[in-house]
Amino acid sequence: MIAESLHPAPATPQDRREFWLFLLIALVVLAAGIGLRDPWPADEPRFALAARHMVESGNWLITHRGSELYSDKPPLFMILQAASYELTHNWRIAFLLPSLLAALGTLLLTYDFGRRLWGHRIGLWAAILVLSTFQFAYQSKRAQIDPLVTFFITLANYGLLRHFLLGPDWRAYWLGCFAAGLGVISKGVGVLALLMILPFAFARWRHWSQLAEFRGGFLRWAGGALAFLGAIALWIVPMVLSVRASGAPEYQAYLDDILFRQTAARYAESWDHHQPWWYFAEVIAYGWLPLGIVLFGVVPRWIERLKARDARFLLPLAWVALIIVFFSVPSGKRDVYIMPALPWVALLSAPFVDGLLERTWFRRALFALTAMLAAVFLLAGIGAWNGWIPAARALVIERGLDHGGAGLWALLVGIGAIAALALALFRVRRSEIGLGMTLAGLWLAWGFWAYPVLNDSTSAARIMRDAGAVAGADAEIALVGWKEQNLLLADREVTEFGFKKPKNRQLAEAIRWQAAKPDTRWVFILDRVMAPCIDRDKAVVVGHANRREWLMFKADAVAPACRGGNVPDAAAATAEPDDEE
Repeated sequence: MIAESLHPAPATPQDRREFWLFLLIALVVLAAGIGLRDPWPADEPRFALAARHMVESGNWLITHRGSELYSDKPPLFMILQAASYELTHNWRIAFLLPSLLAALGTLLLTYDFGRRLWGHRIGLWAAILVLSTFQFAYQSKRAQIDPLVTFFITLANYGLLRHFLLGPDWRAYWLGCFAAGLGVISKGVGVLALLMILPFAFARWRHWSQLAEFRGGFLRWAGGALAFLGAIALWIVPMVLSVRASGAPEYQAYLDDILFRQTAARYAESWDHHQPWWYFAEVIAYGWLPLGIVLFGVVPRWIERLKARDARFLLPLAWVALIIVFFSVPSGKRDVYIMPALPWVALLSAPFVDGLLERTWFRRALFALTAMLAAVFLLAGIGAWNGWIPAARALVIERGLDHGGAGLWALLVGIGAIAALALALFRVRRSEIGLGMTLAGLWLAWGFWAYPVLNDSTSAARIMRDAGAVAGADAEIALVGWKEQNLLLADREVTEFGFKKPKNRQLAEAIRWQAAKPDTRWVFILDRVMAPCIDRDKAVVVGHANRREWLMFKADAVAPACRGGNVPDAAAATAEPDDEE
């Protein structure tokens, strides 16, 4: 059973202490490791590079990737990274800080809405369910846009639902619409929060229970549209004025790309990450663990509440369904697309958690999940450490892990040991605490142990230090076939000739640049870009990073036919793999 009152009891001092203890635990778990690593590919170096350009250039409206404009994403996330740097003066902290704050904000909103709707305990369970979910914790510890978008969409839904269910509260409604606009200038999909209006309109039409009684005219409702457009205008208007003032064709191309191709056209064409239509069912089943286990017990309760015409369940559930359908239609899908739905699924599951914990099957399922984690981590760690797993040996070579990957294998064994200890201490009877201990240990170990162990091999930190050592302190370096992490983590100011520019043209310009000062200029280059113009025997192998081999050469390694920048069009045309974590 769940509470029916729309006015739960006020929070007690004990309630407040429990909430602040939870928030402290969340802060420790999600912030663990900040400052111990550099940006890791694929996306983190790109965003950090754009943020650094904002700080250095003073242009916070239009993003750059090196010397080129970067129009794949709106700039708000990168603006927040740049602002974080201005506060901390440390990029290792600044590039992760917006994700951390967004995640904490999402947890706070989830708790507060659950508290307002059903009381402190259910609000706390809702926030605990969100924090414990694999996808949420993992994404919150990365410098991706998705935690920020999740926060803005959660804030938008929070405002709308406070108005629809707990109102009337016109300020909350306007805040929700404004937050949806901020979501748009974060990633574009923030507008999806406004789909909450559809189930609300249906519930009001069909006279469902638990809706607020409204008094207000057209102008108040229209104020939501103004708030939404006003938030978008905070970036769009000055950006468009800046583009018009520049008059440069590349700026106009940036405007066209970011407003049209990267929004509606990208959704319609969906050119990346092809997955089957049922893909998000797998995400919920595995990526949302342990919430996925909770769903087995709560879906029948949801059906009961819908049959009772309870709008508190209809509105969020219908919105979640709309989001999943929206992202299931195109063939391109990523697990993070539905992460904004996670807080609302957790919130609607929270009223039933106490009842589930009284069920033997549920406690056994949580115990089994902990046991599975213990077995997987222990077996993987021990097997890799002893060389029994071919894939682990290949990973050591591919990633260039130090000491045969011993630090990583020790990490796996350590996490498995924590899970095994949790099993022994809490058994089936308190399996929820055992699983919580395991998950906390996993994310603390990931931040404090894995970050420093994996940083050199996963980022470009080591390869760029080695490149600087090869060139010497007084030499100049240029990049050809580079990735964002190479430019970001170079140990000096380097020269580059564009990112999207064809690599044969990059190489041609690099050869001409080097010829002007052949004694002091080196070119840092991707191995597959060299032929037929660069003599590999005269180049210096720098190392292997991010599944690529990198070399450096001076002017004497350039083939006579290519001197002067006469690089054939067929050169450097070999496809290369995308970055992966």
